[in-house]
Amino acid sequence: MRHFGHLPDEVRANVFHQEPGEFSVDSPARTLAVALGATLYCPATRPKLAEDIVKQAGRGVVSMVLCLEDSIDDAEVPGAEENLIRQFAELSGLGPGTPLPLLFIRVRTPEQIVDLLTRFGAGVRLLSGFVLPKFTEERGGAFLEALMSAENAQVAEVLGGRRLFAMPVLESPELMHRETRTDTLSGISRIVDKYRERVLALRLGVTDLCSAYGLRRAPDMTAYDVQLIASVIADVVNMLGRADGTGFTITGPVWEYFKPHERMFKPQLRISPFSSGRAESLRTALIEHHMDGLLREIELDRANGLQGKTCIHPTHVAPVHALSVVSHEEFSDAVDILEPQRDGGGVLRSSYTNKMNEVKPHRAWAERTLRRAEVFGVAREDVSFVELLAASLRT
Repeated sequence: MRHFGHLPDEVRANVFHQEPGEFSVDSPARTLAVALGATLYCPATRPKLAEDIVKQAGRGVVSMVLCLEDSIDDAEVPGAEENLIRQFAELSGLGPGTPLPLLFIRVRTPEQIVDLLTRFGAGVRLLSGFVLPKFTEERGGAFLEALMSAENAQVAEVLGGRRLFAMPVLESPELMHRETRTDTLSGISRIVDKYRERVLALRLGVTDLCSAYGLRRAPDMTAYDVQLIASVIADVVNMLGRADGTGFTITGPVWEYFKPHERMFKPQLRISPFSSGRAESLRTALIEHHMDGLLREIELDRANGLQGKTCIHPTHVAPVHALSVVSHEEFSDAVDILEPQRDGGGVLRSSYTNKMNEVKPHRAWAERTLRRAEVFGVAREDVSFVELLAASLRT
């Protein structure tokens, strides 16, 4: 699979300086963690789930979470499990060339992992892993042990030696409470480091975090405007997202809105990037659906050390992916910084002659940027986010 692979070849050629690279479930974990992009959540109760998965893959979705937890009623769980088994069997019957996203299941308990892997049969080969809710050191160990113990000889044979990944969700009240946050993060750090080879990425459950104080951000605001949430994100990245080799990929919080709401504040999208052709109508549509708030939050996610995003609506996928493409200017800076002859450090003027690139302090940023370029590509010099998004929405 590859990002923007659903676009015609000529469209990709027109917008990319370096096209997105291919990856698969067998790619290195570091690559997959960045490649997750916009991870689309879907209730496991959907009657045409297999059809929905194929359809979303055809629209550019590369990772999905099929949810057995908060998105469904407690009484629906047994039926949702049965539905998953049927839908995976249906997907298994499709031709080997059918494009599918990376598929994860969000479970409620460790026991569900063992039970589902036992019941899936051949459908296990389509599974990339599990999403683990309300993750703490105390709860997380049981989930991760269940994942490893469930991979018995039969499951391992179906998987062909491939390992299933875990994506813990950081959303417990202990993270919100100042007096317990540091100890909670220290415990999470210990347990995810112990199972590092299994932990693909850490996900932020901002909706649950807000519930600890009865909060909900409005569509005019980002998660970073809610100071209690912003402080949690900062501490999570500080302790779990370091660039020294000890950190993990941490994904951006969910954006909850997808239909027009009454607007209190003025739009956050400048007119000039959308000033020609179809782009003017694109700006209007984004503003009408409060996508300008989503776009701002995506930019703030990256500025604060997060990659990718949890999505609950298909319309959010294209903006996340368009803003994940590395700009030509970013790429030029990263390549210049990582030139072998500059291993000793120093300062140089950027190729765009508009900033200072300091080799040693900017090295980690440059390495992260080129990893993103591998899976999301590099835009042509004259191509902006607007053209990338417009191209994505043509299909």
